[in-house]
Amino acid sequence: MATASHTVEVNVPQKDVWDFVSKMENWATLVPGYREHEMMDEQHSNWTFAGNVGVLKKEVKVEITITSWDEPNKISFTLTGLTDKFTGNGYFEGEAISEEKTKMTGYLEVKAGGFAAPVLNPIFQAVLPKATSMLTNRVANRIGLVHV
Repeated sequence: MATASHTVEVNVPQKDVWDFVSKMENWATLVPGYREHEMMDEQHSNWTFAGNVGVLKKEVKVEITITSWDEPNKISFTLTGLTDKFTGNGYFEGEAISEEKTKMTGYLEVKAGGFAAPVLNPIFQAVLPKATSMLTNRVANRIGLVHV
């Protein structure tokens, strides 16, 4: 199982972070490798990503399901591979530092299953930290000025 988290400080109130991350439509396009997504409802969507690992290029389809909205602190979600056998979860969490500054953390955990697990899990371990940092920084930059 691969896990990664990344924390940044955003120069906006906690409410502004919540208003952005509580709607996955706002951050779907910021995910590294994003190609497209389709919202099924406010809790469910299907996303398509393209990734490169060395010379290997792969398109991956994933179902994202919001599992909880804990306003104003945390939105949690699960990931289920539609084209490959993997599962995972993640969250965005905002903690008020002051009235105008928020510590925001992005977290992802992914685990491959099936016959491809011995190949996919090391790849996930290698790429997840960078992908998590990129996504968290992109979300923070979209929300406001960032101090990493």
